[in-house]
Amino acid sequence: MEMPLQHQIMGYDRVASMFSPDGRLLQVEYAEKMVKKGFASIGMMCSDGVILVANKRNFDRLALPENVKIFEIDSHIAATGSGMLSDARVLIDRAQLQAQQHQVTYDEAVDIESIVKEIADIKQMTTQFGGARPFGVFIIITGINPNGDRKLFVTDVAGNYSSYKATAIGEGDLEIREELEKSYKDDLNVEDGIKLCVDILKKVLKKQFDIRRIEAAYIKTKERQLTRVNLESLKKYSK
Repeated sequence: MEMPLQHQIMGYDRVASMFSPDGRLLQVEYAEKMVKKGFASIGMMCSDGVILVANKRNFDRLALPENVKIFEIDSHIAATGSGMLSDARVLIDRAQLQAQQHQVTYDEAVDIESIVKEIADIKQMTTQFGGARPFGVFIIITGINPNGDRKLFVTDVAGNYSSYKATAIGEGDLEIREELEKSYKDDLNVEDGIKLCVDILKKVLKKQFDIRRIEAAYIKTKERQLTRVNLESLKKYSK
């Protein structure tokens, strides 16, 4: 007696390293659904730098400002994630260590794509060997290379990575990307880019939008230094 298809599929979602008969890694697909439930983040390259804008889960007036969703990997590299942020923290810790080791070994700042490859490789390993689940997080990594080049990458749960001018991850990412396609221009500066991202989040999130839950940071090409945008400045961008 042939087993129902649902029962057949269930046997292939026990581990991330086993393909189903129709060529799917079900644990990877489940991890991607986890990302879709994560709060949205936007990355954008601007004419004079790069920016990250993230929607945090909750605003708590008793929370300290150290509770951030945008992380500094090195002074010239920043990252944010959507999905299971505890997974993002582990990967970003590894990226920070690599950046420090590169600086000590070669006496120069690490190239951004080297950091991206390291994170993507770690993610890919969980799809190849048993005993571990995939990392349930997409990560946007952006910054300014030592030669002045602006870079923006996204890594997915399976270990793929792609480069963008502007993109979004997390809840409502398709709607946000549609808005970016309509409004993004290569000559946007950092200030205009942050305002555009805030406006898009306000439009997509509607009643769920709260400026106190928005976090933003940028790295300008000349300074190559991560700068965080305070709440008062964000309120001006949201008007």
